Amino acid sequence: MAQVWPWILAAYYLLALVLTARLLRSQREPTAMLAWIFALFTLPGLGLLVYWLLGSSRLRRKVGRRRRRVARLAGQLKHWTGASAAPTAEAPALRLPEDLAGIAQLGSRLAGMPALDGNEVVILEESNATYAALEESLRSARHHIHMQYYIWQPDETGQHFRDLVAERARAGVECRLLLDAVGCRRIGRHFLRPLLDAGVQVAFFMPLWVFPLRKRWSLHLRNHRKIVVVDGQAAFMGSQNIGDEYRGRLRRLSPWYDTHMRLSGPGALLLQQTFAEDWYLAVRERLDSEEYFQVRRGSGPSIVQILPTGPDQSVSTLAQIMFAAVSSAHASIQIATPYFVPDLAVRLALVHACYRGVKVRLVLPTRSDSRLALWAARSFYPELIDAGVEIYEYGAGVIHSKLVTVDDRWCMLGSANMDARSFRLNFEVTALIYDPQVVSGLSHSIDRFCAGAQRVLARDVWQRRLGRQLGEGAARLFAPWL
Repeated sequence: MAQVWPWILAAYYLLALVLTARLLRSQREPTAMLAWIFALFTLPGLGLLVYWLLGSSRLRRKVGRRRRRVARLAGQLKHWTGASAAPTAEAPALRLPEDLAGIAQLGSRLAGMPALDGNEVVILEESNATYAALEESLRSARHHIHMQYYIWQPDETGQHFRDLVAERARAGVECRLLLDAVGCRRIGRHFLRPLLDAGVQVAFFMPLWVFPLRKRWSLHLRNHRKIVVVDGQAAFMGSQNIGDEYRGRLRRLSPWYDTHMRLSGPGALLLQQTFAEDWYLAVRERLDSEEYFQVRRGSGPSIVQILPTGPDQSVSTLAQIMFAAVSSAHASIQIATPYFVPDLAVRLALVHACYRGVKVRLVLPTRSDSRLALWAARSFYPELIDAGVEIYEYGAGVIHSKLVTVDDRWCMLGSANMDARSFRLNFEVTALIYDPQVVSGLSHSIDRFCAGAQRVLARDVWQRRLGRQLGEGAARLFAPWL
């Protein structure tokens, strides 16, 4: 046996060289490439296993069909209903000033989704209010309910909505439920039985093991979206999952703060399209029928752009939009996020905005369900505070909202965190809302968080104990995977 081990090691390192060549061809970020190469050559066996599970950062799927569908929808909305689509060169009635039209055009080019006028946006910032609005909408469904969640817990809250969806299915409403295979790993066949018996179609997005093994999904390419579409007319999206913990029922993570929104109008059809794309990838069923895309006149005051992003895109759309948001800010930019592990480009943009005289405020939770992400976030404090970024840590609860407001003129709201995972690895959905009234309300919410938070000062970060500095530095090493 001792004579075999050298041959096994030689074969392993030969394979490691092949994988290294593959990494070099992929042209990823240098830090990520170095991390993988280091793991492959210093952790024989384990490095290969981790790479097999986590190494893929891209998922290929055809986007031509989506672009054709979205283009057709945009044309119908523009010419038949009075709603309009971006960019303003094609739709001057969109009422966007030149700088915001540039943001909308950037989002349209990168994500393939236009900005649409005529939407009504209702911001939901309290979990019980969110669940009440969701329940009311589900009960009003007449034709179909499409639901997509990263986490759906099999607890009291999860059972309540499970039974409600099953009830609507028994009433003749088409119901489809798409769950992420990792986020919903606690859900078993017993929990799903009432749904299946009622005729609800349930699918898991990118299961870890596919038999027969024709495809291998990467463990960390997850669907982090939270989308509900009812009859193609009303939709919900944001940061809130389904479970007791999101009502603050877990003492160590209580109270819990999420920001969700109810969207009525043309923008709901773009969320419908996003769900249809993911549903097709999961079960190969096309939802192209016109009964799912009934176009009606939009009468709301808000211009909304839906940006589905993920590892199926060759460009990091979220990173581009975030960089554009910070770079285009004239007076203020405010960020509320539970996880803050920004890449170099975003950090440089934030620092540059401060040097330009823009007021930059960042609010994070003091408590988190991911200590590693919290420690990594704190490792970035010194350079940001030195440049003038105001950082607040909120200790009276867990902030799980994902918000960015720019100059009180437009904002980003959705499922994406401010980290590499959301920017490059997760399937996310973000709404760009071009409505000063909506944005002003969200800015006031961030103001309230800051008023109840502790501002982190320069002396706090420079006088940290050695153990804390080492811990935060070690957590920062994991930034490419957080």
